[in-house]
Amino acid sequence: MRSRQRMFAAVMRLLLKCLRLGRRRRFKLVRQVEQLWHYGHLCLHSLLYNSFTNSDVVLDSLFEPVYWLVDHVTRWFGVVFVALVIGLTSSIVAIVYICLLPLILQTYTPAWICWHLAYGHWNLIMIVFHYYMAITTSPGHPPQAKGSLTGVSICRKCIAPKPARTHHCSICNRCVLKMDHHCPWLNNCVGHYNHRYFFSFCLFMTMGCIYCSISGWEMFRDAYAAIERMKLLEKERLQVAANQTYYQTPPPTFSFQQRAFHKSVVYLWVLCSSVALALGALTLWHAALITRGETSIERHINKKERQRLQKKGKVSAACGAGGAGRGRARHDVHLPGLQVFKNPYSYGSWDNWKVFLGVDVPRHWLTRVLLPSPHLPHGTGLSWDLPPCVTEQRAPLLAI
Repeated sequence: MRSRQRMFAAVMRLLLKCLRLGRRRRFKLVRQVEQLWHYGHLCLHSLLYNSFTNSDVVLDSLFEPVYWLVDHVTRWFGVVFVALVIGLTSSIVAIVYICLLPLILQTYTPAWICWHLAYGHWNLIMIVFHYYMAITTSPGHPPQAKGSLTGVSICRKCIAPKPARTHHCSICNRCVLKMDHHCPWLNNCVGHYNHRYFFSFCLFMTMGCIYCSISGWEMFRDAYAAIERMKLLEKERLQVAANQTYYQTPPPTFSFQQRAFHKSVVYLWVLCSSVALALGALTLWHAALITRGETSIERHINKKERQRLQKKGKVSAACGAGGAGRGRARHDVHLPGLQVFKNPYSYGSWDNWKVFLGVDVPRHWLTRVLLPSPHLPHGTGLSWDLPPCVTEQRAPLLAI
């Protein structure tokens, strides 16, 4: 009896020891997992920590694959977009010459005929010239020799000095002088040397589309009504053909030439009106940027910098977004002791347009603006000295 009790007690002690040992091992494994988790979290945090990281940086990092895909698609489809612009423009010109011009010569008065011929051909020449120059002119790139250029920063992709107002184009894979944006419809960057050609093309294309839409409004209404009559007569013809007797004749049908004429007029008006709305909005946006002396990229940078300095209390929160360099063009009211954030490359609204268009003397408004002109812009894009057409010096401003 005693031997059984001793054996039972020994078995129980052994079982308790096993349970304690398993519990210790389990707790030790849990502690090891927790230590590995904290160590991995610390390593990840130390690798990704950046004091400048914010929500914008995180979103840019998340959308980086999307940016890469868009850049490569834009690069390969640039030729398709250029061919599309040429094809659509050529189709409108062909419709005007084949369908509308004979009608104009037959029905309009000599004064209106002269006006349409003069304005239409002038607008067409300006569109063709500026589009050709925009797609064939290089926007300008910094020199490859690193020792011959003093840059304000270093491009993190080219690993080379980057002059002021220069930015890296991920599609062209090069730095571009005074880069505004990469335009897929040009298959080219819009920069220092072709910015004027790009804006002039947008302006004259918008003017041409508005001209076609207004001039062809009455023709569009008549053509649309004719097409609706075609559809009704086609239904009647099919009904008569289904129930035709010996004494019944089907209603008359429109010829192929009449159908093509009416549909071409509708196509012309719809396309020109759509382009006028879309391209007109883009033209107004770039006109506002030119008035402020900014590019599309610089507007974003200046806005971010202005907000950063306002949070630090270094600039007035009531400052304007334009950046006019002249005192007479400024209407800012700011607190004493605070400076006004202004764009350092703005010379005032009027002078900004003169610098952009290259107008040095009054006759240049005719020879360089209203007529095709391949003149170069002011400066080389590497430095930004005061242009000769600007008569007043800029006031010292707090800006980037």
